[in-house]
Amino acid sequence: MGEKTEKLLSILKLQPVVPVLIVDDAKSAVPLARALVAGGLKAIEITLRTAGALDAVRAVAEEVEGAEVGAGTILNVSQWEAAVEAGSKFIVSPGTTQELLDVARGSHVPLLPGAATASEVMALREEGYKVLKFFPAEQAGGAAYLKALSSPLAGTIFCPTGGISLKNAHDYLSLPNVICVGGSWVAPKELVAAGDWAGITKLAAEAAALKG
Repeated sequence: MGEKTEKLLSILKLQPVVPVLIVDDAKSAVPLARALVAGGLKAIEITLRTAGALDAVRAVAEEVEGAEVGAGTILNVSQWEAAVEAGSKFIVSPGTTQELLDVARGSHVPLLPGAATASEVMALREEGYKVLKFFPAEQAGGAAYLKALSSPLAGTIFCPTGGISLKNAHDYLSLPNVICVGGSWVAPKELVAAGDWAGITKLAAEAAALKG
């Protein structure tokens, strides 16, 4: 677990914001990822919420130099295996099940598992996880809630995702137990649809410049 934790940390430390992408058209994945990388966001999460998501992961993994692509919204073993086969460097889940924990244990690809309560965090700590996704961040209590967990659950590091934007990202990034945040605002649907890759690079650069 230690080696996989270090591998995950090396990816999450690349930038303060990990783009969380819903890719409707796999053909847009490569120029989108290149625009994000150009703006300084190399770690990219493509969620498995669309029919073309796996094709998007595969295309980015094969064609975008500098990108560290991961698959998100992984709910079961079959999705895990498909995402790894497509070239995912890391896996993100909104929560956890024993099934997911079992497949993660036997895989070389690190898991960023989701948790929203102290009990869920404690259960994942017992499984050896030190780096967790806090989801849904804003709806679950926001930065104030996460700050309250920092002392009793010291040693656990979070990537909060859900309801985070440029306006409130600093509230999370300033916390001692936050390594980065996940956000979709760096790739608005309208800019992707318009093929405004320069606009996305600009948003990515703004996000990459955020400080804790």
